[in-house]
Amino acid sequence: MKFPLLRYDLICLILFYSGIVLTNPKEIQSADSPDVQNDQLEHSDAQKIKIIKNVSYSDTDNPRQQVDLFLPNTRMSDDPLPVIAFIHGGGWRKGSRRSGLQFLAPLVSTGKYLGVSIGYRLTDEATWPAQIYDCKAAIRWLRANAKTYHADPAKIIAVGTSAGGHLVAMLGTSGDVLTLEGKIGTSVNSSSRVCGVIDFFGPTNLTSMGGFHNNPDSPESLLLGGPLLEQKEVAMAASPIHYCSKDDPPFLIIHGTNDKLVPFDQSSQLHKSLQDAGVSTRLIAIEGGGHGRLQSKELASRIRLFIENQFFDSDHEISTQSIPGQSFPQDTGRN
Repeated sequence: MKFPLLRYDLICLILFYSGIVLTNPKEIQSADSPDVQNDQLEHSDAQKIKIIKNVSYSDTDNPRQQVDLFLPNTRMSDDPLPVIAFIHGGGWRKGSRRSGLQFLAPLVSTGKYLGVSIGYRLTDEATWPAQIYDCKAAIRWLRANAKTYHADPAKIIAVGTSAGGHLVAMLGTSGDVLTLEGKIGTSVNSSSRVCGVIDFFGPTNLTSMGGFHNNPDSPESLLLGGPLLEQKEVAMAASPIHYCSKDDPPFLIIHGTNDKLVPFDQSSQLHKSLQDAGVSTRLIAIEGGGHGRLQSKELASRIRLFIENQFFDSDHEISTQSIPGQSFPQDTGRN
């Protein structure tokens, strides 16, 4: 007896509901499996950094309201170093800040940057806007404690994947929205603004995702505290696209054109809204790429150029030409 092979997009949906991100052979999982990711680090990178785990930004003992810090053993400058803050994905209901090490270690190991990976309350514990309250509290804490780690409080870039991409986009577009600040932690007088955003395939307009996202048990509905179609005002308030304004920081948006979980159009919409508001924004399409972070030297180079432009007042030209990705076939066969 032959069994029909499951369609790749169906597999993606099943795993997404389980909090797992399925990626292509050259794409690294961005929302879960931090231990697997960290095992893949170059040994030389790991030896060049010091890790400080489980630092609370909230003045509570909640393990999700903590950050991990990554400091270079050898600094390239005696000046305070700029900071790259990573926010993990996982559909707002799974994932771990431990996954930030895989992205941050190669950058921190250069001695040019500090890294921080931010945890936040998931939807089994709290609904929106708790997640952005936590992320903003972490940025405020980092800025207030910059001297302790010899960090530059004026230079913080936020990087996030999937749900984390949504949250860093919110950090970038809602820097002037007091209702999204919250009152978590003791650093409420510090700013939660960032000077740049790198958004990997994050939802940006929850009202237009469609399909299974509208289901009452979808990750978006769980985030909003009720069925998305019955929470349209909350959905709009939780959408980064709703807050674009000319004082937003520069954005670098990266998204696979064959993403079955977060439609590519979500990034296109954000890119256009930022452009219309007069914000510097670049959208890099990963042609045929799915829902995962492509391991590509070309992409890594463009990311580094973007970071240097924001931190060191460089004027690098950054190509927005699409980058080839690899995709599983959409229909692997029939019986």
